[in-house]
Amino acid sequence: MPLRIAIDVRRVRDFGIGTYIRNLVSSLAKLDTENEYYLVTRQSDAGEFAGMPPNFRTVYYERSDSSYLDHIAFPLFLRHLSPDLCHIPLNAVPLLMPKPYIVTVHDMSSLLYERRKGWRSNFQLYRFRRGLLRANRVIAVSEATRRDIEQIFGVPPKRSRQIYGAPDPRFLIRSRASARTEEGASAGDDERRRVLERYQINYPFLLYTGNIRPQKNIPRLVEAFAVLRGDIENNPVYKDLRLIIIGDEISRFPEVRRAVIQTRVEQTVRFLGFIPFDTLRIFYECAAAFVFPSLYEGFGLPPLEAMACGTPVVTSNVSSLPEVVGDAAVIVNPENVFDIARGIREILLDPDLRRRLREKGFEQVRRFNWEWTARQVLETYHEVIDEVRKHQ
Repeated sequence: MPLRIAIDVRRVRDFGIGTYIRNLVSSLAKLDTENEYYLVTRQSDAGEFAGMPPNFRTVYYERSDSSYLDHIAFPLFLRHLSPDLCHIPLNAVPLLMPKPYIVTVHDMSSLLYERRKGWRSNFQLYRFRRGLLRANRVIAVSEATRRDIEQIFGVPPKRSRQIYGAPDPRFLIRSRASARTEEGASAGDDERRRVLERYQINYPFLLYTGNIRPQKNIPRLVEAFAVLRGDIENNPVYKDLRLIIIGDEISRFPEVRRAVIQTRVEQTVRFLGFIPFDTLRIFYECAAAFVFPSLYEGFGLPPLEAMACGTPVVTSNVSSLPEVVGDAAVIVNPENVFDIARGIREILLDPDLRRRLREKGFEQVRRFNWEWTARQVLETYHEVIDEVRKHQ
């Protein structure tokens, strides 16, 4: 008998979680023609799920998962659907969430790095813990995240499962027009040239993509860039090296602005905010190196995205990042500005290392696949339903 599975897809437009939702649903649609799926979304996002097979239906629910009324309204909405199972793809579980349900945990940075005193913070922690402890299964996107949820929140190992995500497949589409040569140059690069001209980029650059929250360690990245600039100021290739940061606006983060001013790199660091996907891919492909010195990552998609575009990566030796990048990146201590600068310098000045990292990067990215992710998630759905039916 087919299962009725509800998936909360309201965050489909979010930066990283949206990638997870969009690709998991798409892969489940290719894989599973038997079970019935109800995709709970806002009407304005219905186009994200156009062309789904007949066993996938979109149902509309407009309230945000950050609304306090959602703790009552969303469970009532689900009861009308009568699903056998619900999947919440991030840990934003309503307090009255009906069981059985599965929750995916991407990371716990908001609790480890952004907690403030007060009842709102305490409520967030309570909700986070309750959502995990009541879940029939907790999916962790890395082994590091799985350890965190077991050690910090006491989730029993038998109720947690590690299932990797993967980069957006669009990063893996490498036509002859966008393929890079071994030396890092481009073949058929008219589109790339147009994008760089639009942003007035005519210099080599380092790239960071993502938000600028505290755990992302952007002030140290800026400081390491300043150190590096001093080291290579006479290099004929990189004497005009710049740092480009794609993501949040700097105006929201005064500590980052202070780092830029104090290190006197105002003219060589650019903040571009969020940009369209196709433009982002071109920035990845054109960067001299991708630098991601995060202090904490539940999974860390950006390094894999860079590897998929053939760009060498410098990243941290903490949390899930060594697990995700393997031996396909230069690993540094994210708390040591000089070690970050050392890692970047090695990549820039060693052509053999760049070639090896590029080749290993392509191999590493192939370890992560949305079809495999969807198969494991579907297995987890069936495991939970079998357990529930045994106890009925």
